[in-house]
Amino acid sequence: MATALNNARAEADIAAGKRAAEDLQVSFRRKLLSEGSVFDLDVSFVIGKGITILFGASGAGKTTLLDCIAGLGSPDAGRIAVGNRILFDSSENINIRASRRNVGYVFQDLALFPHMTVEGNVSYGLSGLPAQERRTRSAAMLELLRISHLVKRRPVELSGGERQRVALARALVLQPSMLLLDEPLAGLDLPVRMKIADDLRQCIKDSAIPVLYVTHNRDEVFTLGEKMLVIERGRIIAQGTPHEVMSAPRSETVAQLAGFENVFDAQVVSIHEDRGTMTCNTFPGNVEIETPLMHAEVGARLRLGISAGDILLATSAPAGLSARNILPGRLLELSQRDMIVIARVDCGIEMSVHLTLAARDSLELVPGREVWLIVKTHSCHLLAR
Repeated sequence: MATALNNARAEADIAAGKRAAEDLQVSFRRKLLSEGSVFDLDVSFVIGKGITILFGASGAGKTTLLDCIAGLGSPDAGRIAVGNRILFDSSENINIRASRRNVGYVFQDLALFPHMTVEGNVSYGLSGLPAQERRTRSAAMLELLRISHLVKRRPVELSGGERQRVALARALVLQPSMLLLDEPLAGLDLPVRMKIADDLRQCIKDSAIPVLYVTHNRDEVFTLGEKMLVIERGRIIAQGTPHEVMSAPRSETVAQLAGFENVFDAQVVSIHEDRGTMTCNTFPGNVEIETPLMHAEVGARLRLGISAGDILLATSAPAGLSARNILPGRLLELSQRDMIVIARVDCGIEMSVHLTLAARDSLELVPGREVWLIVKTHSCHLLAR
């Protein structure tokens, strides 16, 4: 009885549009099973208007987090609110059903109705409004997302990018109090992703709603994200602007997702406080690398991350350089990805280096050739173990 009464009061607040603020406030726990292991999804954060990126490896709890916010799943304990509107509160026995939360949600598989036209899909959630208002709002959103010419088509007749636009239009036309996007541009090529990203940014730029956007794509992180949350095995391990989080990663998860292709174990062997550095030896491999100084004692073990794009490659021994890390090695393999050449080099440890096509050709690189890697001290990032 108390649960029903509390839910009724919370639903009345939502229906009345009582909004003290538009911040999304999330603090809850839920038991998760991922890849055969059990762990707690235990998160606490507040995000305001604009796009916040939710970044993390598969199985970290991202989709479950979105489902709990949307009301498609329930936490074991905690609280979820938008402004002063409570959506879930275990201590108050409040759990508003999904259809009453006013949440826009674009699923990874889009979940468009195959038997409906574009117009029918977009206006589906407006069934409670007068016919003229449904048509007006749907037409405005279709125009904004540049799909007005597709109104009579069904999903099977659309391209991947067009289906993504329809799914976004269907979520935004509801004028939701928040928007949840679960990898909405996955599977699209870069030019299409960027065009839709621009349209999405345009759609919400004047809106007061918080947007939580799940992606694994670095281009989308920096193109769309104003803020960023990184989740690892159910915990938020980093947050801030995308630049703050990605440029100085303090965990291996962030380092790998941020594009630090070279991550390995190391041990502190000496500290140089006068120049703000310390020397570490990798293991296995026993390669000596100078890194920025951190709070660590001689003998401490840590993880070291280096971006493949921050390493220079030479075919003769460098001289007169200020860089302290010059590692001799042998080229193992060359491969090409788009306009980037990836060189694998054995210098006691195996390192990946990114080169331009011009650099590959001018250096006359072939597998087996002796090379030297040049790594600046500030390009070495120390990670939590």
